[in-house]
Amino acid sequence: MTAATTPSTATHELIEVGAEDLPVYCPNPKAPLWSMHPRVFLDVARTGSARCPYCGAEYRLKAGTVLSGHGH
Repeated sequence: MTAATTPSTATHELIEVGAEDLPVYCPNPKAPLWSMHPRVFLDVARTGSARCPYCGAEYRLKAGTVLSGHGH
């Protein structure tokens, strides 16, 4: 997982994920303790991205990610 934010313009975190990160859930293991909320699983495989309903972080598949064995 990699995080990409633009200083002072991003209001929510953008987290790029690969096939090795599936299933995707938020908060992710690298999230700071202060940002914890109930864990929610996000389906990025269907549309290529998903937004957490709690914190607004956007999880997006890395360009060129090939999904296999995840029912898609």
